[in-house]
Amino acid sequence: MKSFRLFLLLAAGTVSALAADKNFDAWAENFSADWVRSNPTFSTLQQYLPAREQDALDRQLTPITKESRAKRVALAKAALAALAKFDRSQFDATQCISAATIEWSLNGVVASEPFSDYSFIFNQFQGLHVNIVNYLSQSHPIRNKRDVENYLARLALVAGQIDEGVKQATDAATRGFLMPDFITQSTLGQFERFLADAPAQNRFVASLDERAAKLKDVTAEERAKFVAEAEQITTAQIIPAFQRAQAMLQAQLPKTTDHAGLCWLPGGDAAYANALRRNTTTDLTAAQIHELGLQEVARIEKEMDGYFRQLGYPTGTIEQRFQKLELDQQPKETDPRPAMLARFESILRDAQERSKLVFDITPKAPVVVKREPPFTEKTAAAHYTGPAKDGSRPGIFWAPLPGPFEIATMRTLVYHEGVPGHHFQIALQRETDSLPRYRRDGVFGGGSAFAEGWALYAEQIAAESGWYDGDIVGHLGQLYDELFRARRLVVDTGLHAMKWTRQQAIDFGIKASEVERYVVNPGQACAYKIGMLKILELRAKAQQALGPKFEIKKFHNLVLQTGNVPLAVLGQAVDNWLATTK
Repeated sequence: MKSFRLFLLLAAGTVSALAADKNFDAWAENFSADWVRSNPTFSTLQQYLPAREQDALDRQLTPITKESRAKRVALAKAALAALAKFDRSQFDATQCISAATIEWSLNGVVASEPFSDYSFIFNQFQGLHVNIVNYLSQSHPIRNKRDVENYLARLALVAGQIDEGVKQATDAATRGFLMPDFITQSTLGQFERFLADAPAQNRFVASLDERAAKLKDVTAEERAKFVAEAEQITTAQIIPAFQRAQAMLQAQLPKTTDHAGLCWLPGGDAAYANALRRNTTTDLTAAQIHELGLQEVARIEKEMDGYFRQLGYPTGTIEQRFQKLELDQQPKETDPRPAMLARFESILRDAQERSKLVFDITPKAPVVVKREPPFTEKTAAAHYTGPAKDGSRPGIFWAPLPGPFEIATMRTLVYHEGVPGHHFQIALQRETDSLPRYRRDGVFGGGSAFAEGWALYAEQIAAESGWYDGDIVGHLGQLYDELFRARRLVVDTGLHAMKWTRQQAIDFGIKASEVERYVVNPGQACAYKIGMLKILELRAKAQQALGPKFEIKKFHNLVLQTGNVPLAVLGQAVDNWLATTK
């Protein structure tokens, strides 16, 4: 196809158009490298740059100062100006998708910068203190002695970043940007847990000790020296910095209120509209999303009622009946966590076998289940981290198990976070050689709408494919998780656009830790259902257009191998596929 297109271009005398194509590819690759250079922690995850340059970045943390953000915005604006000079009518399909995705991503960076104050820097879900602990203890690679040295170099920068966060949070508070009291209290609980351990047991130290023990090029003596250095940095620098952040939050607590949403903050309506655009990749308003959520809640609850009656739960609200079901399903063991992790693992392997019926391209990278670390277990949601490119780390489904335990939804959780959800979506994107490097590695993408939309669609495809046959409890768990995502549409918009209280959100059927997650991550909870509905809409469009020629495996290949893109761009990719398939 490419050679035929080359013939047509030459025959038409449009060599300049071909050069523009090549120039776009070269420009995009070069700019992507520049963009990654400005984000060392991301670069480490992807090992994006040449070895010597990458090694230097592996010793740095991504700067969080206002000046560094301003430089990143200026870089984005310059790139958008350069991108506008290309004639996209001369691009092939892959280039069109790439250009549209880069443009959307960079426009979002520029548009979001005025709203930086609305992202509370020390929040309990993805605050600076949470991310920096999780990144160094879980994601920074420890493959050899040099990685340990780089780890220690980064560890020496942690206190400075925490102090920069304190400076920014203090400044924002003078302009009325304070976290709600319940968020501040949750965050203070994390600081208390972090500071409770002796330095030798601190997560920064203990995780290094544990991982360095597996290295073949590090002797026992060297390991002891490295661990001692980590303990010294933690004792002398990091713990005092965390104590300063803790003291700042304690001082702010008496000034906080229980106002939960962005709508209570100055300019909050515009900030929330931007958050919805970024997370759903659509122009849907808060009112439209709220109404869609109410409709979906009613539809799903009606379906669940029938299954509850089959199990002998005929009365009460859907939420009351589901909680009674979960109570009845609680394990009897003193500590059921090992058995639950084993069950998660069994479900995961079963899902890999079942997936062969609806997927013919699957990731080569393995996936495993691990328990969420104690530091974040009480406030964390289940999540997935992608595999390392060099094979040193598999895809990981992180399962928080603080108790009481969510038994009915275990299978659905595996399908969402692991197979065929995030593991298929993230790992397969990274392994798709037909994509440019920057799209494989997610340098630019469509954010949560595609990723979470796919993961929720994965739950749906499992139900459609009979994976819950004979398991009414599991099927109710699947429907409950879909209901949960529909409720999110109502609750997120309620909190941030309609002045809902935290208790109103809880009363609507969302547990407290989830409500608090939505408070500090506005709009993201809306991405799941909006993204899923769009994928289902595109699938129906393809089925109607292709009729008997439609193959579900080919549709899944297209979506997964397009990679994370805005929903409108995914629609463009489906249209291109339909045109060539027909």
